[in-house]
Amino acid sequence: MIRYDARQRSFAVCLSALAGFVDAIGFIATGGFFVSFMSGNSTRLAVGVAQHHAAALFALQLIATFVGGVVIGSMIGRMAGRYRHPLILAWMALLLALAGTAGQFGAVWSAAGLMALAMGAENTVFEEDGEVRLGLTYMTGTLVKLGQRLAAAVLGGPRWAWLPHFYLWIGLVGGAITGAATFPLLGFGGLWIASAVLVVLAVFTLFHGEVLFGVPIAEDAA
Repeated sequence: MIRYDARQRSFAVCLSALAGFVDAIGFIATGGFFVSFMSGNSTRLAVGVAQHHAAALFALQLIATFVGGVVIGSMIGRMAGRYRHPLILAWMALLLALAGTAGQFGAVWSAAGLMALAMGAENTVFEEDGEVRLGLTYMTGTLVKLGQRLAAAVLGGPRWAWLPHFYLWIGLVGGAITGAATFPLLGFGGLWIASAVLVVLAVFTLFHGEVLFGVPIAEDAA
């Protein structure tokens, strides 16, 4: 994995926390489906197919929508040039605002689809040369890297190289806890908070994006 500086890592943790927040709201609202974690939905799809259950269709819808979000986010990034980051974040903000509104009016699956679109787009924020360098909404790979860095530390390698991966994971967990706690109070209205955060981040990257998203400085020590 490419090493990013402290500012980039902090930004990534913030986005990971936002993904956890949104995913928790989606998970509760849909009764156990994910809007950012497609491995879970793939399992639900497979089980639903095997059991001839309608849940398979819901899972497939979210998977397809998530992939569509990646496609749209990647296209925005490639066409927008130096404005790719604020535009992707602004697009996500719009989608989550619409999702919050749809959910508040009872259109749960429309809201879930919009949330999945946004989460797919989020994973293109750290896209470079057509490749996603840092996954923000899924943590399996991050936990594998964490384990590898811990093994290296035990064997005399870099002592703290595992910490950035831990921060990314704990950011998602913390965001999910916050989202789960918010949903009983605000329902889908919690997505408006996430949308507002993204607007702030979009404005920030508009003026500071060149500094924040500089070229990665090195590779992690193995």
